Amino acid sequence: MSNDMVALIGFAVLFILMLARVPVGMAMGLVGVTGYSYIVGGGPAMKLVSLTSMRTVTDYTFGVIPMFMLMGAFVSASGLSKEMFRAADAFIGHLRGGLGIATIVACGGFAAICGSSVATAATFSVVAYPEMRRFGYPQSFSTGVIAAGGTLGAMLPPSTVLVVYAILTEQDIGKLFMAGILPGLLAMAMYVITVNLIVKLKPELLPAGERKPWCERAQALKMVWAPLTLFIFVIGGLYGGFFTPTEAGGVGASGAYLLGVLRGKLDRKKTRDALLQATRTTAAVFTVLIGALLFGYFLTITQTPQKLTEFLTSLGIGRYGVLALMMVTFLILGSLMDAMAMIILTVPIVFPVITAMGFDPIWFGIIIVMTVELGLIHPPVGMNVFVIKSVVKDVSFTTIFKGVLPFIATDILRLIILIAFPAIALWLPQHMG
Repeated sequence: MSNDMVALIGFAVLFILMLARVPVGMAMGLVGVTGYSYIVGGGPAMKLVSLTSMRTVTDYTFGVIPMFMLMGAFVSASGLSKEMFRAADAFIGHLRGGLGIATIVACGGFAAICGSSVATAATFSVVAYPEMRRFGYPQSFSTGVIAAGGTLGAMLPPSTVLVVYAILTEQDIGKLFMAGILPGLLAMAMYVITVNLIVKLKPELLPAGERKPWCERAQALKMVWAPLTLFIFVIGGLYGGFFTPTEAGGVGASGAYLLGVLRGKLDRKKTRDALLQATRTTAAVFTVLIGALLFGYFLTITQTPQKLTEFLTSLGIGRYGVLALMMVTFLILGSLMDAMAMIILTVPIVFPVITAMGFDPIWFGIIIVMTVELGLIHPPVGMNVFVIKSVVKDVSFTTIFKGVLPFIATDILRLIILIAFPAIALWLPQHMG
């Protein structure tokens, strides 16, 4: 049997296993090892499993994942999401549609420290949804703005998805973090503009909240200045070259823990729960990562990436035509499967195509993560939509997707802007110390 046929059978088996709900990391590892064993032999394949697993869990660079996971877990356990929402609400909640804007701003702030889109969406379903409903906001808008705001966790540093992309493509994690800042801020700004447009078109839909006195605003600011200072310190240290990404993660996790303890937000039980949560999430990410690396060795030995590069470059549609084809594929896959799984499955295949066509790998990392973000809220699956539905029991999927449609249109426009103007993503990395 030819290597091409082995590769095709491998992909078919992989998707069958995924449809059968076999965990993605296990499925990729199983297919990778079996395919590698068929071509090279069982002995080398088994040695590859042990070497890859050990190298992955002991690699210093990979230590950035558990550190930022731990930072996010401590921040979540400290109840920072409520404080961020209250601070944003205190300043802009009295405007028509202000609670929606406050939700986006608070989601951005929380995502910038938490690093997880799904966790952000789940948290604000508890924090912001009841408040918006209390002031008469419709279910569709309330859930839609939370689903969209949650996607900011995939772009703003410290983003786990960007870390995994950096590891898979051997790019600088710090530069990718810097590259995500301006597109992340652009996303927040465009979401705010979208809410304002909805207010202009249907002012009766989004009522104004209560105007908070200045003493309450000052009190709200006091609650969030310390965590925001921590974020600025960690990212600033990374930008200035004072920390490696792994050291920045360690500083962030330690700082988040100390802030939680000093402010009386982290007791022994919450600390233990945060440690367990970070351990479980890290174990899940590393399982998928090891599976992906094993699957990547199988792809390399069958020369699938090289053959795909030859095929796409021979289509005669130009490099932006190929990029558009990839974006459509990512969008379809992103709406059907988990964001992390999609990145890990597709990047080893398409990355050689991107580099062969002369696209900047840092810029492409931002584009692919942005497309993954869109998949998080895009029908028919949309991971953030499912998360919100699991928290808010009395709302239908149709209602959430209806509320998220304006933000999907905004994301598509933002994707076009970033493809047209790569400098938005590349300016900060090019000026790193």
